[in-house]
Amino acid sequence: MASFLLLLHRPTERASPATADPESFTRITREYMDWADRMRNEGRLKGGNRLTDDAGKIMRGNGGKPATTDGPYPESKEIIGGYFMLTAADYAEACRIASTCPHIKYGSSIEVRQVMEL
Repeated sequence: MASFLLLLHRPTERASPATADPESFTRITREYMDWADRMRNEGRLKGGNRLTDDAGKIMRGNGGKPATTDGPYPESKEIIGGYFMLTAADYAEACRIASTCPHIKYGSSIEVRQVMEL
């Protein structure tokens, strides 16, 4: 089985679930947790977490030295709000699994990437 990273993107103009009313936040969080529990019970989930709402940092090489800036940039149309690491036989299966994640139903997207095991 191969490993796949599901990067959970959301539009920057859409509010974070953390800013929703407490009842909605609890319901949405429960959906993600239930989905993750199903993946764990199937032996597919290798890890995953929601990212904080801060801007984070972007690091780039600058003449051989690392340069750090705030990120993501204001012109970004999407941010990554979290990730899951799963096992699947191939991209087709990984995408089928990703399509069952609650993230899709809330108007967001999931980037599916295969991980090269070293």
